[in-house]
Amino acid sequence: MTNYLLTLRYDGRNFCGYQIQLTANGEKRTVGGELKKAILSVFGTVEKLSGCSRTDSGVHSTGYCVSFSSDKQLPEEVVVKALNAKLPRDISVMSCRYVGDEFHARYSVVSKKYEYRIYSSPVRDPFKEGLWLHYPHKIDEYLLKKAAKDFIGTHDFRSFMASGSKITDTVRTVYDADFYSVGENEYIYSVSANGFLYNMVRIMVGTLLDIQSGKRSSDSIPSIIESKNRSFSGHTAPPDGLYLCEVRYDKF
Repeated sequence: MTNYLLTLRYDGRNFCGYQIQLTANGEKRTVGGELKKAILSVFGTVEKLSGCSRTDSGVHSTGYCVSFSSDKQLPEEVVVKALNAKLPRDISVMSCRYVGDEFHARYSVVSKKYEYRIYSSPVRDPFKEGLWLHYPHKIDEYLLKKAAKDFIGTHDFRSFMASGSKITDTVRTVYDADFYSVGENEYIYSVSANGFLYNMVRIMVGTLLDIQSGKRSSDSIPSIIESKNRSFSGHTAPPDGLYLCEVRYDKF
């Protein structure tokens, strides 16, 4: 049995997230579902298929990781070519490598990095639709860069978790958080941590945009964290601009 690790890129606009979802009306279109079909077509069998995390409908990735096992061993470069020939155009396998039997795409994760892309313009850009968040007002880069730094550290991020989540351990360590310009009126909020709660990044972005709009003060993030109360943080930003862009493992 050979254990494989794949790194994917995908455009999430036409997917109901990564996780395979079966309903009374059939299977929803998911990244995991399309990938499983491609793997079965190439390998014949698949075991222990696991994504590095769940992602919501409309969320994208430039570095999503998946592990699986098969009794068929193919060269790594052959796996990439063969799977890409079977996958739809909105998913691509960027790399494949052999990993040890104990490796698991989700449970072996050391840290993840997300980016949230925002463009500031009075009018919408149809070429960014679903890929960037349109914010129709000016953005103060320095203001949000300074506020973003308040997320760094080990905190109980219960205030930044979607209501109704069943997770009980809400302490996470944020290693880095930044807000910066990448082009004319184009901005990225970047955050890396040892783990994320449900909708955590999107609520962080909503809180930063509430700071930008004046709904919350620029120094409010520490008190929001301290409150451990979802109603104290900002709105949940839409999935459009969210990308899982890097997953780190202790053995790579």
